Order: sequence, then C-alpha cells, then structure tokens
Amino acid sequence: MKLYIKYMVSVRCKKAVQDKLDKLDKLGLHYGTVDLGEVVFKQSITPQQHDQLKVELQELGVELLDQHQGKVIEQVKKVIEKMVYHADSLPKIKNSEYISQQLKRDYTYLATLFSEATGVTIEQSIINHKIERVKELLLYDELTLTEIAYKLNYCSVAHLSGQFKKTTGLTPTFFKQMKHKMRHL
Repeated sequence: MKLYIKYMVSVRCKKAVQDKLDKLDKLGLHYGTVDLGEVVFKQSITPQQHDQLKVELQELGVELLDQHQGKVIEQVKKVIEKMVYHADSLPKIKNSEYISQQLKRDYTYLATLFSEATGVTIEQSIINHKIERVKELLLYDELTLTEIAYKLNYCSVAHLSGQFKKTTGLTPTFFKQMKHKMRHL
C-alpha cells in the first residue's frame, strides 16, 4: 500500500520519516520503501493505524495526504510517463494544458499538490523523465540525437543537449562515448 506524505521534500525529511516508521513497527506498520513524498507499506493499513501514523508524522512537520490526493499524484505520474514515452504521437500543446485536459483538473491544483508531495515540480519531473528516456535511446544506438530530439518534442538538438548537460553533467555525445568505452573494457 502506497501513501503520500506532504512536505517530505528533502533527504533529511526522508530519514526522519524512516526513523519514525522504525519506531512504529510495534503498531504493525511494516514499510517496504520510503522515497521523497511517499511510503510503500508491505500490507494494507487499518484506519486506526492510518490515524496513528497521521499524528506521528505531524510531529515531524509533514502531513499524510488522503487517498484521493495520492491517487491524483499517481495519475499525474502516469500522464508524465505517457507524455515522455509517446511524445511523438501526442498533440503539440503545452505540458500544463495536456496534463490538465487528461486529468480534467485545474493545473495549478495539480502542480501544487504534486510539488508538495514529491518535492519537485511537474515540469522538473517531465525533464527528469525525458533525460532518462534520452539516455535509454542513446544506449540503444538506433537514433541520431536529432531524431531523439524530434521524437521527444524538443525544439532543437541544442535545447536537448543543454537540458541533458544541466541534468547529468555530461553532454549526450560524451554519455554515448562512455557506453562504447565501457564495452571495450
């Protein structure tokens, strides 16, 4: 069972939540993973456990989001993945407009909820997913950088390269060369 936690946006918050969950183990709350803005439990939790967890987390300055809000965040993540992996078949409109249309909700609400829960903006999440997709496509070595830029709806190769370098610290060309060098070791 996955629960979302509002205002859990740093590694320090993540560690504090993990420490708190370790202490709550006696309540039968056994978690699998803790990430920024979310906790995955190994089992369903009862309403009483949910209420206790809510109180305990508030002591840390973070809040448990309700199930509805958690579902909205999951929906946003799925739309982002769709946008990245099917970019070449989607309409050429603003990301905010597309997400708002797909989820039939106000983008400002979605953006606020998403960033409060995950610690990153929707736009940064889209960029991160796109860069991971670029890495994947570069490793496949089937498309040129120009084709990748077109496939992922970048306005130019320069824009893709700039975002790639800003995010990874490497140029796409250097990243691709690293793959070839690793193969020859």
